[in-house]
Amino acid sequence: MAMLFRPPPSQCRSFSPFVFNSSSREVSSSSRLSLKTSGDEENWVSRFRSKSLSLVFSGALAIGLSLSGVGFAEAKVGVNKPELLPKEFTSVIDVADFLSNGQEKRIAQEIANLEKDTGFKLRVLAQNYPVTPGLAIKDFWQVDDSTIVFVADPTFGNILNFNVGATVDLDIPRSFWSRLAGKYGNMFYWKEKGEDASIEAAVMAISSCLREPVGRNNCAEIQ
Repeated sequence: MAMLFRPPPSQCRSFSPFVFNSSSREVSSSSRLSLKTSGDEENWVSRFRSKSLSLVFSGALAIGLSLSGVGFAEAKVGVNKPELLPKEFTSVIDVADFLSNGQEKRIAQEIANLEKDTGFKLRVLAQNYPVTPGLAIKDFWQVDDSTIVFVADPTFGNILNFNVGATVDLDIPRSFWSRLAGKYGNMFYWKEKGEDASIEAAVMAISSCLREPVGRNNCAEIQ
């Protein structure tokens, strides 16, 4: 199983202390207080997360964890279940049955159009941990610097979790991902409207953002 490590500051400046490797960045759905915490507290949380918190590619999600240390979960056992992967390639994998067939097709078409128009690769995994393909999705999707892995899992509250490739990170403001999770991923939203509504809304917001011209104010609004 691939190990998680935290690259030195010269390689990566992470919005969230979650880091997969030097070319991708995991954004926790509730890391919103980082700008106001002390350096010591940030360093402690970074060290703690890099050792004990869950990983998308090992099967456990980017779990909502505030920098105050309240509300966390450990992932002691990684998951690698390639048998849960579909036999043919698809950009949308729903092992939790959140989406109807029609919704899956609409999302997959939106993702295909986005990749054709921008070169960015959005991939969606809907799951209820620990029922997840886990590490197996990395090779299945050939995840690279232009890939956004969107994992929808309501297990720990906020349903929206993202792993963002380095190329995407250069163009998209880091605050976009936490604002997106705050709007469409919070428990009140998905419990009222459904997990499927959260997933579809997030996909459309990501697509809209990635199509905007790169600049100081791109992705300022969550569509």
